Amino acid sequence: MKNKKELLSVLWIFVTLNYLYCDLIGLMDSSLLKQYLTGTVEGLVINESFLLYAGILMEIPIAMVLLSRILKRKANAIANIFAGSVKTLAMVASLFVGTFTSYYLFFAVIEIVTTVFIVGYSIQWFRQKSSAID
Repeated sequence: MKNKKELLSVLWIFVTLNYLYCDLIGLMDSSLLKQYLTGTVEGLVINESFLLYAGILMEIPIAMVLLSRILKRKANAIANIFAGSVKTLAMVASLFVGTFTSYYLFFAVIEIVTTVFIVGYSIQWFRQKSSAID
């Protein structure tokens, strides 16, 4: 990677693809698909408000693909620390809601490790003295 901005952007692309593919596989799970069709999954009502909040939560990593490339160093590091922390907490919390499958756990581990790395890398970057490259 040429620089930290590029690496962070690529990591957000990577984690976003994992979020999306896990959701896609979930739609292929017949027991979950039946629940989606009823509008209630694991006791959780899938309504317009739920979908709006889910959309906002997914917009975070999508926006970070762009913001990681355009923000200046300090704002960039802070945004990555915040976004990575929110997404890590959301994924960890999701492990305690309803039941989860082996494929969900597989993707969750990848997603959590990636966002924890983003947070740690960004904290380290934030603490570095600025240079002309940043």
